[in-house]
Amino acid sequence: MRTSRIDVILLFIALIVVNMSIFPGHAKAQALTPPSIRIDWETGEEQDQVSRTVQIIVLITVLSLAPAILVMMTSFTRIVIVFSFLRHALGTQQIPPTQVMVSFALFLTFFTMLPTINKINADAVIPYREGKLSQNDTINAMEKPLRDFMFRQTREKDLELFIYASGGQRPRRPDDVPTMVLIPSFVLSELRTGFVMGFTLFITFLVIDMVVASILMSMGMFMLPPMMISLPMKVMLFVLVDGWYLVVRSIIFSFR
Repeated sequence: MRTSRIDVILLFIALIVVNMSIFPGHAKAQALTPPSIRIDWETGEEQDQVSRTVQIIVLITVLSLAPAILVMMTSFTRIVIVFSFLRHALGTQQIPPTQVMVSFALFLTFFTMLPTINKINADAVIPYREGKLSQNDTINAMEKPLRDFMFRQTREKDLELFIYASGGQRPRRPDDVPTMVLIPSFVLSELRTGFVMGFTLFITFLVIDMVVASILMSMGMFMLPPMMISLPMKVMLFVLVDGWYLVVRSIIFSFR
């Protein structure tokens, strides 16, 4: 049986060789050729063609930096820090899940940044589409609303730190502050504000943990973990006072 299978395989190979020798053109037609990819660097004949190419490169660069822009220049940092403190203060481990918290933080970021986004659209995007602004003027018009938002949330102390570290002169007005100095100052202020709000939430639930632990110790129940009693009480208190509403309300109005 094994010998017959070997004979069939050898016969099949022989037929293929004969077919290729008799019909060489047909064999070449059936052969698979890999596709070739070619990248050319040509001179643009028209100015619009060059500007469109530059626009595509700039757009790809902006998209690659979009996560950093979202985190560093918007309200996302403060919101996600407060939510993280809240989850650790409740002691619910992974409830709400991280994906839910980050998604909710993104939607709150878009909501709080909506006036700034609308101003950018009205002052920069629409005039650029209508051909009223050049590329440099459009970038400056887009940058101004973001700078105004960051200035409102940045402490003077943080600005002084980075201006002194950069070796620059003391600015006389906000327009004299470089954007590369404003961004880290804004992030530092957001970290501080987020930690202050998170500490306020944390200390409230910490009092509940201390009260429950004291009661259990006074009752002689040393073997019972206080977390088993304090966790349901914290969740119940958080639900009764409508905690999510209060937290989100505090976050939104902290940017006003």
